Amino acid sequence: MEYSLLCHSSYVSFQPVKNKLLVYCIMLSLWAYMLYCCIGYCSTMPSFMMESTGKGTEPEAELLMKTQAGHRGTVTEPDRRGPKALSRDLLNNVNEADSRAEDWDESKGEQRTSEESTATGVVNGSETKKLPQAIIIGVKKGGTRALLEFLRVHPDIRAVGAEPHFFDRNYEKGLEWYRELMPKTLEGQITMEKTPSYFVTKEVPGRIHAMSKDTKLIVVVRDPVTRAVSDYTQTRSKKPDIPSFESLAFKNATAGLIDATWSAVQIGMYARHLERWLLFFPVGHMLFVSGEQLISDPAGEMARVQEFLGLRRVVVEEHFHFNPAKGFPCLKKPASNSKPHCLGKTKGRTHPNIHPDVIQRLRDFYRPFNKKFYHMTGQDFGWD
Repeated sequence: MEYSLLCHSSYVSFQPVKNKLLVYCIMLSLWAYMLYCCIGYCSTMPSFMMESTGKGTEPEAELLMKTQAGHRGTVTEPDRRGPKALSRDLLNNVNEADSRAEDWDESKGEQRTSEESTATGVVNGSETKKLPQAIIIGVKKGGTRALLEFLRVHPDIRAVGAEPHFFDRNYEKGLEWYRELMPKTLEGQITMEKTPSYFVTKEVPGRIHAMSKDTKLIVVVRDPVTRAVSDYTQTRSKKPDIPSFESLAFKNATAGLIDATWSAVQIGMYARHLERWLLFFPVGHMLFVSGEQLISDPAGEMARVQEFLGLRRVVVEEHFHFNPAKGFPCLKKPASNSKPHCLGKTKGRTHPNIHPDVIQRLRDFYRPFNKKFYHMTGQDFGWD
């Protein structure tokens, strides 16, 4: 009897402990399940890649070389090349921070979009994300950032501020990833983006055509000699110890042989790049904007752009104020005393003094490419 009572007493005292252990196990299982769900959810969220200088994506020179040789170069051991070769790689590299807040106040652009939506009584539920119907595809140092910001003034345009680099660097992520980067738009509004390296990348024309053969393409072009010097100036502002422009521009300075493999030179061979685009898109699907006219007559060039996109002419002369110190037009609100919204400190840098003989040799080099480009586009840009 005593044994029986002892067993019963032990059972009664053990029962609460058993219940507590059961509760702890259930709680632990729930926490583990919640953690698993959170990790799974985060992994499906789109991640916007803002790449900065020196983080391994494909250099522009390599992309350009692939357009001719059709292969990808690799580096498998520490680089022991001379300073000129290393500097050339720096100049060929498009993997630099996209001009964004440093050039324009991105938050102001997004705030403007929000204010316009509120003013028109727009409910977020009526907006959707669409793949872009128009893309600014080039060229680097041509004036693409200015054009994009001018267009974002238009109420029927919604554009990504930063450069997505989808068709050249992130294509494997798929169109849904790309769509998620786009701003929400209303019916009748145009979704846009700009990535200047698209124009010189071999695979991009076919990829954009596969997305939509009706995509409207805008190319901002500039005197290729001035563009090359501007490209070099931008790089030198970040790497002051690079070799001179002259030493990089020539394979053999004595013979006057231009180094067409240097991206600062190669990008300006517009006709060669355009040939690839015309295999997929008729010239009527492309608008070629003069970078020089975008500075001297922004309203005139914007009239052409708005007509090309099928938009009413909203961005007009009253939206621009020329800044003589920077040498660029600034945006302003018509009939307003508010301060004009100007290009930032990274624009309008002072170019280095290049010997006139070097400039002339570059002009001679580009002349046949320019003439062919004029013929292909039906426009004489007056660079010669």
